[in-house]
Amino acid sequence: MSELQINTTQNVKITFNASGAGERLLAFIIDMAIKIGYMLMLNWTFGVYDNMDQWSQIAINTILSFPVMFYSLALESLLQGQTIGKKALNIRVVKIDGYQMSFSDYVVRWFFRIADIYILGLGFFVMLFNKKTQRIGDMAAGTAVIGLKDSVNMSHTILEHLKDNYKPTYPNVIKLSDNDARIIKETFITAKASKDYTTLIKLRTKIMQVIGLKDIRERSDMEFIDVILKDYNFYTQNM
Repeated sequence: MSELQINTTQNVKITFNASGAGERLLAFIIDMAIKIGYMLMLNWTFGVYDNMDQWSQIAINTILSFPVMFYSLALESLLQGQTIGKKALNIRVVKIDGYQMSFSDYVVRWFFRIADIYILGLGFFVMLFNKKTQRIGDMAAGTAVIGLKDSVNMSHTILEHLKDNYKPTYPNVIKLSDNDARIIKETFITAKASKDYTTLIKLRTKIMQVIGLKDIRERSDMEFIDVILKDYNFYTQNM
């Protein structure tokens, strides 16, 4: 299993283990078993059509086959780069340039599955001889599949854990840059660990000056800075 270094948008280099070809093949087999099981269930349930012409049968079969056709595209885009097979193997698709994957990236990967798997079958062999274990679709989309067994410390980036129902407080945080957010987080972590309240006060004051916020003391310095970082992540991840 080779190492894959991703340079995030905050210029932080994170090292992952690229998923091996064997892991990806096993994940593919799990996903394929799910698809086959679905098709067998359809055949058993809708296999007999009474008083229906051939073209109508083809049309119905095509519609019912959509979940199989779009299985990978739908799940990867909804589950942040994972299918059921990938989740079982604890692997995920990511952008190698550090940016968040867009729907178009998933579409490119899905489209090239036709060549990688169903027509030429070259995907597996390409992965064997590629140090990033990329198939043709990964190369086209600028993605790779990584193992998640080695977790990344969130404190090394500007990323914050946000709840699904998180509601931001300060929309003015979009005036900050990624570099501003990185400096704020690094200073915040250091000052909080050493209980340097003077630095926290100065940091709060500076943030309020930059984003044009009035001095409202409804939160402590720590709470305020923590919310600022979470709000910044919320707005930049949803823009």
